[in-house]
Amino acid sequence: MKKIAFIFARGGSKGLKDKNILPFLRKPLITYSIEFAKKSKLFDDIYVSTDSLRIEKIAKLNGVKVIKRPKKYATDKSKELDAWKHAINFLYKKNIEFDVFISLPATSPIRSKKYVKECIKKSKLFNFVITYTKTNRNPWFNMVKVDKNKKIKIVNKPVKPIFRRQDAPKVFDMSTNCFVSTPNYILKSNNLLQDKVGGVEIPIINAIDIDTKYDFEFAEFVYKKNIKLNKK
Repeated sequence: MKKIAFIFARGGSKGLKDKNILPFLRKPLITYSIEFAKKSKLFDDIYVSTDSLRIEKIAKLNGVKVIKRPKKYATDKSKELDAWKHAINFLYKKNIEFDVFISLPATSPIRSKKYVKECIKKSKLFNFVITYTKTNRNPWFNMVKVDKNKKIKIVNKPVKPIFRRQDAPKVFDMSTNCFVSTPNYILKSNNLLQDKVGGVEIPIINAIDIDTKYDFEFAEFVYKKNIKLNKK
């Protein structure tokens, strides 16, 4: 099976400006996903899809190929799925065929080869494979919504009252650590979660996704601490 890793990183960002290239422990954030993909030796090829010349330069300096993404697939309102489809079609036009599509988001710098490998293995059984982690939030217990009159209601009203979190239906947070599918499934889908979805549970430290300044600083702290732990 031919496996290709994709790192999708647009130039703009609303939550944290230029987050994909901000210095994360002195290196651009996207560098960590590129280095992971190269060192893991799990993939037959690696591509960065971007609309940014700065990101393109970083990708090439790190020895990976670039897919120039049209601006219409790189706005705040663009669907990630459309960027995925564009990347696949870009390769198909170059007569590059492959079997497994792996997305390694630049905003998730703390990865383990073990879990990515498990996701790839599970893709033989499912159309789409995600990573997920334990959560302290639960829509049947401690997650609420506020209506226009500022009235608060639980997100999902249970059939019977729930007084302890452990009695609520178990739920998980979906992580952006890794996504695995096939080119054919992605190209024909409008909703990747609609048919035969599998998942791999990962530790909460691997599930950190950077969207804000707080996320960024916390991820740096965890990354440094995790490196020290791995040396023991």
